[in-house]
Amino acid sequence: MESTLPPSVPTADAPGVPTADQIRRVPKVLLHDHLDGGLRPETIVELAAGIGYDGLPTTDPAALGVWFRDAADSGSLVRYLETFAHTCAVMQTREGLIRVAADCAEDLAADGVVYAEVRYAPEQHLERGLTLDEVVEAVNEGFRLGEARAAAEGHRIRIGTLLTAMRHAARSREIAELANRYRDLGVVGFDIAGAEAGHPPTRHLDAFDYLKRENNHFTIHAGEAFGLPSIWEALQCCGADRLGHGVRIIDDISVAQDGVVKLGRLAEYVRDRRVPLEMCPTSNLQTGAAASYAEHPIGLLRRLHFRVTVNTDNRLMSGTSLSREFEHLVEAFGYTLDDLRWFTINAMKSAFIPFDERLALINEVIKPGYEKVAAETV
Repeated sequence: MESTLPPSVPTADAPGVPTADQIRRVPKVLLHDHLDGGLRPETIVELAAGIGYDGLPTTDPAALGVWFRDAADSGSLVRYLETFAHTCAVMQTREGLIRVAADCAEDLAADGVVYAEVRYAPEQHLERGLTLDEVVEAVNEGFRLGEARAAAEGHRIRIGTLLTAMRHAARSREIAELANRYRDLGVVGFDIAGAEAGHPPTRHLDAFDYLKRENNHFTIHAGEAFGLPSIWEALQCCGADRLGHGVRIIDDISVAQDGVVKLGRLAEYVRDRRVPLEMCPTSNLQTGAAASYAEHPIGLLRRLHFRVTVNTDNRLMSGTSLSREFEHLVEAFGYTLDDLRWFTINAMKSAFIPFDERLALINEVIKPGYEKVAAETV
């Protein structure tokens, strides 16, 4: 399909471009955030000391935070994933999981996130004797604790969890059944994650077919380090509701010098079916999926009205927050509050909670929140 490229958004110095403080204060929605990728460095140090884990590269919290960002900033997805050995090591006890989840809820709420879906792989937290059910119950307890602490500080947040199966392992059906068992107790969906190359999503068809039979929701990491075949399989063979990253859909789009845009069949399908793309700009730069914020496909995809959402992926490894992700995009593309509102409503529309609850958050929290901040610039 061919069309003409829509006009670009305003430049960064145009009226209506939000400040960093305004970005932090507007309500935001986060769909792609890994629990084991968002720990506070000081929490890692304290938990490691408590369980006798001596594998950390340093026990100075500030230096440890820098180490995680430097180690992740390699341009390699495989090297990026290696940093999780340390965070997972301190998430092997009930107390550790509760603390990490509570910290996560508080940190997101302080950043203005009002709804988040945070994912983790229960199978990675069994080394000290916890069962899969005990892992899920501990994380859920931690999130409820964090939500309550955030509320006491005047920050409203609701968190649902996505249970992730590792695509190189063979426990996806078991994790899918776990997600279904806890679907009314804080778990809102399922995911597969890990290195894409050599581990296609079709290896986990049994899990996806089970979830579809149970009318449950799932997203799939696809189109990050691997290309269009990964996206095609996730959608057409597995039936994913959303795409984790999906950044490589850009490979099915061409823009001529005269501004004529041509969408391939897959890109057209993703756009026309309103398939949500869980894009994580900083993470994509670190893993080599994009060269810079200004060159990130999110700019073109937003102009072409794909169902794009903005996410953090791993806040510790990327040294980021959802506000920082928006700041980078505002600087690169001159986005206004209207653009940020568009991304936020896209995300809320794409969440895995019931429609009436999504609509209530849009109409009662998100839209009024943006209107309040926008009124400051009038």
